[in-house]
Amino acid sequence: MFHIDRRSLRFRLLTRLGGASLAVVLFAWYLHGFFLHELAKDFLGERLKDEASHIVTLLKKDERPVAQLMAAAREESLSFHHFYVLRVGEKVSTSLPAVPSEMLPLLEGKGNALIMHQFQQQPLLAYRHVFDIRGKAVQLLIAENFSPVEQGLTRVHWWIAASAILLWGILISLNLLAVRRGLKPLSVLRHQLGELQSGYRKRIVLDAPSELDALVSQLNKLLDEFDRRLTRSRESVANLSHALKTPLAALTQVLRGTRPINEVRRGKMLVRVEAIHAQLAAELRRARIAGPRAGQSTHPIEEAGRLIEMFQGIYPQRCFQLECSGLAAGHAEYLVNIETQDFTEILGILLDNAGKWSTHQVQCQMRMDKDQLLVRVEDDGPGVPQKDLTHLGVRGWRRDETQPGYGLGLSILGHLVEHYAGCLTYSSGQSGGLRVDIRLPTRN
Repeated sequence: MFHIDRRSLRFRLLTRLGGASLAVVLFAWYLHGFFLHELAKDFLGERLKDEASHIVTLLKKDERPVAQLMAAAREESLSFHHFYVLRVGEKVSTSLPAVPSEMLPLLEGKGNALIMHQFQQQPLLAYRHVFDIRGKAVQLLIAENFSPVEQGLTRVHWWIAASAILLWGILISLNLLAVRRGLKPLSVLRHQLGELQSGYRKRIVLDAPSELDALVSQLNKLLDEFDRRLTRSRESVANLSHALKTPLAALTQVLRGTRPINEVRRGKMLVRVEAIHAQLAAELRRARIAGPRAGQSTHPIEEAGRLIEMFQGIYPQRCFQLECSGLAAGHAEYLVNIETQDFTEILGILLDNAGKWSTHQVQCQMRMDKDQLLVRVEDDGPGVPQKDLTHLGVRGWRRDETQPGYGLGLSILGHLVEHYAGCLTYSSGQSGGLRVDIRLPTRN
C-alpha cells in the first residue's frame, strides 16, 4: 500500500511548492478572464462611441423638423448592428418595435457613459451620449447585445483554464525533479553515515550545497572528537598499564614472600600504594575531560566563587581573592563554551597549587576579552626560578621533592587547556610568587 510520510521533507516541499504554484496559476487565470472581459468591453464601447458620434453629426447637420430627424435617425440605425433609443425633449424614438420601459432610466444619467445593463436576461452594453439640437436637450442611447461576446470569452477562458492545468502539471513535475535532485546530497549523507557506522569510512566527504557545509563540518568535528576521546582513553589505559605494572609486581612479590613485613617495608609499600592511587586519580581526571564540543557551557563567575569558598576552607591561613571584569553572574550572555567539570578542574588545579605554595595571599582574576576568557592566578609564595618555568607541566616533574605530590596536576592542566585550544603561560608575579595565565576561547 502506498504510504505518504507527512513528516518527509520531500512531501513538505512538494505540497508547499505545489500549493503556491496552484495559487499563482489560479490567480493568473482569474486576472486573464477579468482583463479579457474588460478589453472586449472597451473595444465594443469604442465602436458604440464611433456610431453615436456619426449619428449625432448627421442629426446636427440636418435642418428638418425634429419629428423628421427622429425618423431619419431610425432609418440610419438600420445600417448598424445595434439598436438605439433617442429622446428629444419629451419625445422618444427607438429602433425597437416599442420603447422598452427598462431602458428609459439609462437616459436619465448626466453626461456620456458606457453602461453594462441586464436586458431581457441578457447582458447589454450601452453607450449614452448627451447633446443639444436647436436648444433642446437630446439623449441618445446606442446598445449592443453582449451575450455572444461573453460566450466567446467563456470558451476562450476555459481553454486557458485547461492550458493552465496542463502548465500546473508541468510545474509540479519540474518541482518533483528539482526536489529530488536537491535532496540527493541528503541521501548521500545518509549512505556515508551508514559507512561510518560500519567502519568503511573515517570522515564525511560530500559535495553538498553551501547550506549543508556547516552540518558536514560539525559532523566531521564530532568524529574527530570521538577519535580524540578514543585515543585519550587508550593512552590512559596504556599509561596505567605501564605505570602500575612495576609497583604491582613489587607489591605482589613482597606479599608472596616469606620475609616478615616490618615498619620500613610497610612504609615503602604504603608509598607505592599512594603512588598507584595518585596515578589512577590522574588518569581518571584526564578521562573526564569533555572538551569544547560537548555541547555544554558554564557560568565562570559562579563556579569560581564556589571554588574560592572551598579552598578558603582547605587553606584557612591563606586569603583567596577573586576579581572579575566583563563578567556577571546569572546572565546568559556570560555563559562560556566550557564544560562545567572541565572549568572546575582547570581552576581547581590552579587554586590548589597556589594555596599549597603561597605564604599569605592568592589572587584570582578573570575577565572577558572579545571571544576569550582570561584567567590569572598568582600567589605570594617563593615562586619558581626562570630556568625551571619551562619544566612546569612536565608529567612527573617536581621542583621540591620534599613536598607532597606526584607532579601530575599541572600536567593535567596542560592537557585540559590544550584540549580547549587555549594558551597556558607561567611567569613570575609581582610579589615573587608564581603567576599562571590562561586564555580559553569561549566559542568553538
